[in-house]
Amino acid sequence: MTKTPDAAAPGGGAAVDPRLLVREQGFAGYLTDFKRRVKGGELGSLPVVLGLIIIAVIFQSLNDNFLSAGSVSDIGVYIAGTGIMATGIVFVLLLGEIDLSVGSVAGVGAAVWAVLSVTNDVNDWLAVLIAIASGLAIGTLHGFFFARVGVPAFVVTLAGFLGWSGLQIWLMGSEGSINTPEGSVVEDLTGYYFEDIAAAYGLALVAVLAYAAALLTDAKRRRAARLPFRPVSEIVVRTAVVAAVAFVAAYVLNQSRGLPLALVLFLAVLVVADFVVRRTTYGRQIFAVGGNAEAARRAGINVERVRITVFGIAGMLAAFGGLFIASLSGGATKSLGAGNTLMNVIAAAVIGGTSLFGGRGKIWSALLGILVIQSIQQGLNLLGMASEIQYMITGAVLLAAVVIDSVSRRTQKTAGRT
Repeated sequence: MTKTPDAAAPGGGAAVDPRLLVREQGFAGYLTDFKRRVKGGELGSLPVVLGLIIIAVIFQSLNDNFLSAGSVSDIGVYIAGTGIMATGIVFVLLLGEIDLSVGSVAGVGAAVWAVLSVTNDVNDWLAVLIAIASGLAIGTLHGFFFARVGVPAFVVTLAGFLGWSGLQIWLMGSEGSINTPEGSVVEDLTGYYFEDIAAAYGLALVAVLAYAAALLTDAKRRRAARLPFRPVSEIVVRTAVVAAVAFVAAYVLNQSRGLPLALVLFLAVLVVADFVVRRTTYGRQIFAVGGNAEAARRAGINVERVRITVFGIAGMLAAFGGLFIASLSGGATKSLGAGNTLMNVIAAAVIGGTSLFGGRGKIWSALLGILVIQSIQQGLNLLGMASEIQYMITGAVLLAAVVIDSVSRRTQKTAGRT
């Protein structure tokens, strides 16, 4: 039996919340903890995971090709651009704010790259970096007006949505579109696949080992601090589940064209962003500001700096995501980033479990949410459904996610947790 601090230490020792000790009770303890979380409104990723399973079952029953290797591979490519943009929106939502400009910033990023690389023969890599930097600059400008000048984020980014759309049209000129050259960096973003089966399996192995190492390191750290920690049995089970998902995905991708570069880059963005949010002081400051900005300010956090940099990150990832959209559509256009792009980006973050009210959410919400949206779109496309049906279903799913979030927060307040 693993030794942990007593739940109550009358002799002067530190008291520990008994809810943290339920893991020592085995399966019964986990069941008790699960019931407590559900009753307290702490649903986590459970609704969206169940939603993905239901979506897969329904569409596979209606069309045998939904879970085919080619379909799964397409989903892995299509989610990258919008998913990267949604990752930036997660940062903003954690502050309890909104960014309505991500679609037009994506369009500007693609336009900057196209004009520099294709029209003016600037080095392709340099043009990509400048495009991403332009998104960072735009986002930082939004953050400045919001944090320093005091203009509401809604108004700032709505103005940005209009203004940057105009800049995008101006940059594209009379042509209206610039095609992606064959063999360019941007074309490879969604067109390149690692065909060697070792690539997909190798990435799966690295992911599983990294996950297990993170769990073991966390358990060791908590043990050293005399805090409740995950037992080895739980770490083994969690790692086994992740391994099953990772290697099944690798197997399916290898039955098609191999591991898409787009999926690798998206996962890399998620891992880096997750590390920043969960493992750095800056990440904790984001949650603090999103939970209560005034309390964070009194605690010594530079609230203005956090807000400005968060909007800068959102702009940078929006421009990066715009390059993926340009890659998929075959080039930069005056309308890139318009239409339902903004809706899908925000919906992905919210559907994945990030709260609209700030201070609660995970970076991986972007992956879960965009998987839901793209799975619905893929399934309906296979069934030959019109785009308006897709909009209605996606809107209904978004509304359901917000309702779950609102009910969850109300339940937590009733249970005495915020």
